[in-house]
Parts: sequence; structure tokens; C-alpha cells
Amino acid sequence: MPHKPLLIIQMGRPPEDLRQALGEQGDWMRSALDGLDVQTVVVNPEANEALPDPANVAAAVVTGSWAMVTDEEPWSERTAEWLRAASAAGVPLLGVCYGHQLMAHAFGGVVGYHPQGREIGQHAVTLSDNARSDPLLATLPATLSANLTHEQTVLTPPPGAAVLGWSAHDPHQILRYGPNAISVQFHPEFFPELMSACLARRADKFKAEGFDVDAMIQALAATQHARDVLRGFAAQVSPDTPHSRTPKYSAH
Repeated sequence: MPHKPLLIIQMGRPPEDLRQALGEQGDWMRSALDGLDVQTVVVNPEANEALPDPANVAAAVVTGSWAMVTDEEPWSERTAEWLRAASAAGVPLLGVCYGHQLMAHAFGGVVGYHPQGREIGQHAVTLSDNARSDPLLATLPATLSANLTHEQTVLTPPPGAAVLGWSAHDPHQILRYGPNAISVQFHPEFFPELMSACLARRADKFKAEGFDVDAMIQALAATQHARDVLRGFAAQVSPDTPHSRTPKYSAH
């Protein structure tokens, strides 16, 4: 029987200038997974592409977006419904940025604009003590550097969700919903050139908000530990990864 693919749910497309220069979310995810023996399929619900039966995928990653979860666009709400069905079926799920917020929304949390405004650039994410026993996070350092760009956030996690990481700006950087579902506010797939482009293309706006954009761009570096979250998640569905390598989840 063919191995089931890793589904990348691409939530819309980037602005045209960014897309022409550096590609789009599915491209960035696939690039971050380079070297892993993982088959991927990209589906864009915003372009009216149908999401597959959860039984036909090994796992799913929900990408970032330039949309807002609170707009409750029909394509986004269809994806939220799919996430609930996939979660009930035990499909491993990873949400990234918009995907993080959408998963929280889908599972009963509250999403909205962050009361202190935007978080952008590279920032430290601190892991909780419970992260030491988490399948994806156990081997990571207590603090890691990650790329962030968001205005909305998870204001209230869903009932029963465990907070496994935070930044100085955002208390809900990593949420674990159960054995098969986790999400991160940061971008494990981002690389310095992409983060630099995101900063530079709206530099005047960010400077008006008080950010030192030039210093932020100069300080950019690779964020391998953040990327390891995505790669570790994808490795679960690799045919070359023994099941015994994935530790059991415990919230305690």
C-alpha cells in the first residue's frame, strides 16, 4: 500500500511581490523539509481546492496566511471543520501562525487582535517544564529563537489545551491540544531572506509603530531549533522513521 502523504494546507497566497520573489507557503514548507523522506501534497482552500478525506493523509500542517481568523472566511471555516474531523480521526496536526490560531479557534479557543499590537522579527520563545516530555519539544533547548509576524493571537486557549511555550509578547506561542495536535505561533519554515523581505516590504509602517527595522534585519540568523519542530513533526510520517522514536505524549 502506498505511504500516505503529509498534507500541507496552504491558507491563501502571499502578496504578489513576495510570491514572485520567494514563492509561497507550500514552497517554504517543502524547502524546510528538504532531506526528509516525506511525500507532500499542497492544498489551498482559499483557491477552492478540496481538502482530502482525513483517512487519506498521514498528517497535516496548516500554514500561515495574510488573512485574519476573525474574518471567518468560508474557506477558513471549512478548514476549521476539516480540522475537527481530522482531530477526531486521530490525524496528527501541526498549526503554524494562522494555522495555530485557526486550530485554537476550531477547538473552542478565542482568537483576536493582540492587545499590545504586532509581534514581528526574531524573538526568544521559552518552553514550559511540560515541554520536556512533549514528543516534538523534548530535545529542544529551554529557549529558542524563532521568526514571528502576526497581529492576531490566541487570546484564550481551548479547554484542556496545554501551553508549552511563550514569548515576552505572547503567552500562547505553543499549544498542545492532545496526543496528535499541536500548534505554534512562530514560523518554523521561515529563513532569514524571507523574514528580511517581510520586514523590508513594509518597513515604513513598522518604523511608524516604533520598530527598529534596520537593526531587526541585521540581527536575523538561521532558526534551526524552531525549524526542528516542523521537521520532527514531518519525520513522524517518514517511512524511514521507526515508530519507537516518537515518545508518548504526557501533559504532566
